[in-house]
This record gives sequence, C-alpha cells and structure tokens, in this order.
Amino acid sequence: MVDLTERWRAAARDAGATDPAAVAAAGDDLFARWSEPHRHHHTVAHLSAVLDVVDAYAPLARRPDLVRLAAWCHDAVYDPRAAGDANERDSAALAGALLGPCGLPAAAVAEVRRLVLLTAGHAVDPADADGALLCDADLAVLAGTPEVYDRYAAAIRAEYAHVPDPAFRAGRADVLRALLALPALYHLPGPARRWEGRARANLTRELTTLAG
Repeated sequence: MVDLTERWRAAARDAGATDPAAVAAAGDDLFARWSEPHRHHHTVAHLSAVLDVVDAYAPLARRPDLVRLAAWCHDAVYDPRAAGDANERDSAALAGALLGPCGLPAAAVAEVRRLVLLTAGHAVDPADADGALLCDADLAVLAGTPEVYDRYAAAIRAEYAHVPDPAFRAGRADVLRALLALPALYHLPGPARRWEGRARANLTRELTTLAG
C-alpha cells in the first residue's frame, strides 16, 4: 500500500495537481475500489502490473504521468453485471470527479478520461503513443506463460460467477474473438515484438477450450 500510495501521489504531482489533501483522498478512494471483494483479476495486483509496464515504457509516451493516472482510474468502477462499456464510461466519469478537485488542469483531466475510455475496446490510433502505452499495459496479462494466463482466465470466470456456464462461455468467446480480430493487440515496438504471438496463442487456446 505504501509503494502504491507514493506512486499515485507522484503521478498526480507530475501531472500538475496542486491540492495534496484532495490527491490523498482520491488515492484512498481508488485504492478502496481496486480492493473490492468481488474482484479477482481487476485487483490491486493488476493495477500494480499495469503501472509496472507503464513505468518500463514511459520514455515512449508523451505524458507518462497522465498515463499513470489513467491506469489508476481505468476499471476503478468494475461491476461484472454492467452492460457494454458502462464500466469504462463510469470509470472515466469518476476520473473527472476525482482529479478535478486535485487541481489538475482541465486539459489533463480530459486526457485522462480519454485514455480510460480507450480501454473499452483497446483500438488505438498508431500515432497515439499514450493510448498505446495504456492499452498495451492493460493487455500485458494476455502474454503471460500458459500457467499465468490460465490463472487470469480463472479469475475472470470467478468475477462472473453469477453467470451460468453456457452463457459465460458464449460471452467470453465473443470477447476473445473481438480481441483476436484486432489488427494488433500491442502497439509499442517492444510489447508488439515480445508479446503479440504469445498473447494470440493464449487467446486461441482459451477459445478452443470454451468451444470444447
């Protein structure tokens, strides 16, 4: 918690926040959301992993501080029963509600909201380095070893425990097909080179399992 708290405060400061008390309150709010008991994949561990990727490739971004804030805010609202992109839209709205009082410039808040919304479909303009970094970081889990990927898939199933198995299989298969249909899962040179093939192999393997 201490390390994450400082990472949040540092990102907010670098982005231009001027109210330390509001920054601290926003960080507490976000940490509590990421710690909700119904989460199994979308947890503090996932947040930390996303931030680690952002840090690793930060030199490629235009405003890595805003990408870090977007990482904190993406999936901050996570309701497995929500339809469509409601979670991403609500997370973007939450970002605006939390970051505005911190004293960030309006343009910075708007950019964080834009970045959060990109995680709904992970389709990024090739010229959008900041969007590419956030989306690549969010999907990094797809390129794990088969064992890591299987734990991720099991965690997703646990988040949707309320969905009967046939309906889950159909819905999950749709998600996997949409990911596989993307021209590229990763956009930055390093992740694209290292992760694309492994991620597609994992997705295809899960899709085959769901159809079995």
